[in-house]
Amino acid sequence: MSLPSKPEYVSVARLTASFVANQMGFDIETIEDIKLAVGEACNNAILHSGSDETYKLEFIKQNDNLTIEIIDHGKGFSIEKYKKPNTEELQENGLGLFIIKSLMDEVEIETSEGKGTKIIMSKIVE
Repeated sequence: MSLPSKPEYVSVARLTASFVANQMGFDIETIEDIKLAVGEACNNAILHSGSDETYKLEFIKQNDNLTIEIIDHGKGFSIEKYKKPNTEELQENGLGLFIIKSLMDEVEIETSEGKGTKIIMSKIVE
């Protein structure tokens, strides 16, 4: 699915993730984790891509594994410059990737400056 790069559409992504995860048999707590991770990834696409266009979400079901890809076509970033936040001195922003990685089973980030970012996150039904 493709969504406008506007904050008011993040709820559509979260509701879609909730529906897909529920259909796959995830429990309520895990569905909430998936919704939060999707929301964070969408917010990152909106805030950091530098694009006013759209971003793409793809939901891929493979047996008991749900993979969600959030793809923007913005400015990208240097993954080498990403620093894990200091949990002793939390700030208002900069926690998105940290939250996503703590909630999902697997997270992969494909990015390059000037070409956009793809966040690939997976969760397995237990």
